[in-house]
Amino acid sequence: MTHPEVSAIIPCLNEEATLAICIKKAQKAFEELGISGEVVIGDNGSTDKSIEIANKLGARVVPQKIKGYGAAIQAAANAAKGKYLIMADADDSYDWSNIAPFINELDKGYDFVIGNRFEGGIQKGAMPFLHRYLGNPILSKISSIFYRVKIRDFHCGMRAFTKEAYSKMNLQTEGMEFATEMVVRAAQEKLKIKEVPIKLFPDKRNRKPHLRTFRDGWRHLRFIMTYAPNYLYLAPGVSIFIIGMLLQALLVTGPLKVGGFYLGSHFLALGLLLTLTGINIITQGLIAKVILFNQTKQMENTIVRLIQSKFSLERGIIIGCFVLATGLMIDGSLLLTWLGSNIAMDSSIHLAFVGSGLIVLGINIIFSSFLLGMCLL
Repeated sequence: MTHPEVSAIIPCLNEEATLAICIKKAQKAFEELGISGEVVIGDNGSTDKSIEIANKLGARVVPQKIKGYGAAIQAAANAAKGKYLIMADADDSYDWSNIAPFINELDKGYDFVIGNRFEGGIQKGAMPFLHRYLGNPILSKISSIFYRVKIRDFHCGMRAFTKEAYSKMNLQTEGMEFATEMVVRAAQEKLKIKEVPIKLFPDKRNRKPHLRTFRDGWRHLRFIMTYAPNYLYLAPGVSIFIIGMLLQALLVTGPLKVGGFYLGSHFLALGLLLTLTGINIITQGLIAKVILFNQTKQMENTIVRLIQSKFSLERGIIIGCFVLATGLMIDGSLLLTWLGSNIAMDSSIHLAFVGSGLIVLGINIIFSSFLLGMCLL
């Protein structure tokens, strides 16, 4: 078979107990639907009879030395010859005989089709309590908000996509977070995404699953946060920066009493800390957005476009130098006053805080401009 219509992608690591069931179901589904198909096994170093079983049933085995769910999927997907690629696990928890809904949606023009286990039905014992009622719903909700994609079951392992869509997603991760990356990349590339209800069955294997609840849950959350700079950096950074600037503006001339509470130099120091922390987080967020923009071909982003059109290294240096010079002038004038009077200047400590903060802020802006400018090259 040189040009199959559909490639069934199955990751494998010692799955001799259930692999044959999945391969036979996929092959039977191809026959019943009247389409040409192939089964491609991404083998992650099996030491049992998995490879022997796959070869005997006519599946194509692609070895993958790099360990991980994502690495195994990518090895098989890269070798797949079909126009459509359908992936699911080798434990028979997903029904390989029920691939028609995925193919139908791809035929309608969708680029990426993912199953929804919550809508299709989860059989008793098929999903741990913690995954079903806490982990999956929370991670899926966070992901849908952060990436503005209406998918209820972000981590469903049965999904299908066109070969072209797979190339556009440019997937990189090697572990279980691969499932999240795939949906995130599909959304960023503005692929046409569709959910279809599917049933989840209990794992038929006679050993523990490869999934580790807290380790892999963290890896999913880490990926979700890392690739959402608006939420990880910009929103908290801007909030912290504004609060810090307000505190400094209120206390620059001296202590205040607000609602019976005394706000003195300690709160001014807090304002300075928040301002400097906020600007650093904002800068990192802008750099992260530019890096992400450069990685994602179809991504449109107003902030990045604004940076590209308005920002230049020279402008950044000028702004930084202006802020730095303002701080130096404030602290310089205080120094000259002290040298001329040779008396204690406790009354100007608030102004000195602000001046010193502007110096550090200016220096940060100057050097951050160099880094941001390098990312825009």
